[in-house]
Amino acid sequence: MPCVTRAQARWVCCLLLMAPGAQAQQAPDAGVEYPAGPLPDLPLATQLLEPPKVSLSAALDFAAKHQPAVKAALARVAARQTEVGIPKGAWLPSVGLTVQVLGGTANNTTASYLGAPLVPTPRVGGTTSTNAAGASWAPQASTFVGLGVTQEVFDFGRISAEVAARDSLVSAEQRSAEAQTLDVRLGVEEAYFAVYAAKAVLAATDEAYTRARLQFDLAERGVAAGLRPPIDKTRIAAQMARFDITRIRDRGAVRVAQALLAAAVGSPEPALDVANAPPGPADLPSLDVALQHALQREPELQAAMARIQAQEDATRAVFAQLRPDLLFAGTLNSRAGGSQPSGSAPVPNGDGWIPSVPNYQVGVVLSWPLFEGSVWARGQASLQLEAVRREEAALLRQQLVARVDNAYVGVLVAREALPRIGAALEAARANYAQAEARFRAGLGSATDLADAASLWVEAQTGLALGEFDLARARAAFGRAIAEGL
Repeated sequence: MPCVTRAQARWVCCLLLMAPGAQAQQAPDAGVEYPAGPLPDLPLATQLLEPPKVSLSAALDFAAKHQPAVKAALARVAARQTEVGIPKGAWLPSVGLTVQVLGGTANNTTASYLGAPLVPTPRVGGTTSTNAAGASWAPQASTFVGLGVTQEVFDFGRISAEVAARDSLVSAEQRSAEAQTLDVRLGVEEAYFAVYAAKAVLAATDEAYTRARLQFDLAERGVAAGLRPPIDKTRIAAQMARFDITRIRDRGAVRVAQALLAAAVGSPEPALDVANAPPGPADLPSLDVALQHALQREPELQAAMARIQAQEDATRAVFAQLRPDLLFAGTLNSRAGGSQPSGSAPVPNGDGWIPSVPNYQVGVVLSWPLFEGSVWARGQASLQLEAVRREEAALLRQQLVARVDNAYVGVLVAREALPRIGAALEAARANYAQAEARFRAGLGSATDLADAASLWVEAQTGLALGEFDLARARAAFGRAIAEGL
């Protein structure tokens, strides 16, 4: 999930970067007239409903319970837990029923054998022994009804090995679900910060447009009085148009950010707005402490270690299939055959069509697959997969260390740049005040005033994006060490 949400957040940042100073619009012709009053309100503001507001803590709580990615991860854990019952089912008795009506020759010698798999029934009695010369090809009827029960007595560790393998998979899935939850939290935090930054950028461009509107009125009056050249009016009009276009785009960026926040939270609403300012970035621990926390707490690394254990348990479970198996078998049945029994025994009533002769059998069966090539081959393949899982865990550990280091540096860079951005904003504000004072006194040109206005709104936008970069970098660092904000 984070790959989608973070990519969308970066796209919103690209929208926010479309500041007035970055748009080199062509100045309008000198003959174009602009309305003296304010321009109509933006259609986007009237066509879209105001989204509900939500705090960051409420958004995180809602996402933890309702975000589809989190719910899917928890469903996978539940599925793994259910799979643990598969090998445990071998301890339950197996009960089977068979009903048979057979027709065929009865040339046989005395023998005993087991029948259907779930109804282990030995043969009782036999037809008259004969040889090839005395064989008869006349068919005889035979019926059989039986109920059988098979119960595991002792498994020599086969079932427990399979249960251990399944339990390890549950542990790995739980760690993966925890990692998914942390990724969702990061996506919500980034989306929340993006909405806040987008609204700050919109506020800056709205203020810039309002200032440009006032300067346009001042220039218009000056031109009408013959105190200013017409170029002052057209230059400020061009600047005002730039700010107007930019604030339209910024308002769209706000709506996109709000929609991405709703998607990150998993809200049924099409968009969500921020209820308050996000919390300030927490202090950074030392890099050594951060790395230690990451290696101890990162769910993805813990999941990788659990997958190693699961593969080792799977290997033991495969080789355990070559161990002995001790079963109890019991059968209650009734049968009859139409052929002449050996000796002087009578033919049962019904000539074999009515299973009227009752029998029962109980016994203990020991089976031992001394060697089975396919089982041995599966065990060897599982051993190779253990090596794969270990290398995957080593790679993940290496990537985790690099990710923590990169996130740490990202926070330091964003934090160090923020005071410089603030200083640039103060300088831009002072520069605009001086340019405005010179323009009102008739000492400065409209070009100087427009340049100062662009510089100021760029600095305001830069401050909003700088705060966003710091908040996002701190959130990414918190995710890297599996700690959060």
